[in-house]
Amino acid sequence: MILYCATTNPGKLREFRQAAAGLLTLEALPHLQEIPPPLEDGATFEANAIVKALYYSQFEDAPVMAEDSGLVVDALDGAPGVYSARFAGDGAADGDNNRLLLERMKDRPNRAARYRCVIALAEKGQVLGTWTGAVEGEILDEMRGANGFGYDPMFYYPPFGCTFGEAPAERKLAVSHRGEAFRKMMEWWRVR
Repeated sequence: MILYCATTNPGKLREFRQAAAGLLTLEALPHLQEIPPPLEDGATFEANAIVKALYYSQFEDAPVMAEDSGLVVDALDGAPGVYSARFAGDGAADGDNNRLLLERMKDRPNRAARYRCVIALAEKGQVLGTWTGAVEGEILDEMRGANGFGYDPMFYYPPFGCTFGEAPAERKLAVSHRGEAFRKMMEWWRVR
């Protein structure tokens, strides 16, 4: 069985393919680059994931998953949140977002943060379900590690004693927000 993933983020696609290995065939939605993206104006990760899953499911007969995820920082009242990918503005690169986060977190004693992910699965314009994952950590005042993507070099995970940017991909996936949400979806998939 093929499951299509509607993401243009190569890091996310790589992680989902790694999580799907041996369970099902996960492919990028064909011609995704040619399809105009939907407006992601939801106030929550779940709302945006549902918008994307419903929208992209009209382009394939097979199930299509979409996700919305990001970093939620307590000291910034939940920011960057749903704006994580564009925290430093539309078209911002990971480095731009990381620099802005470092600037906003300067001299803040509360470093608590979490990654959140919501996966929505849709088929032919109908939502089949949503699944959530989260992982707790802290924001460092410097970037460490070249693994992962996004905010991973600043997201310190205490049980590992390192950032997600320093952790090997398989180890990160075992505890990550994306891995947790995907595993929950797979549990549902196996019994549907």
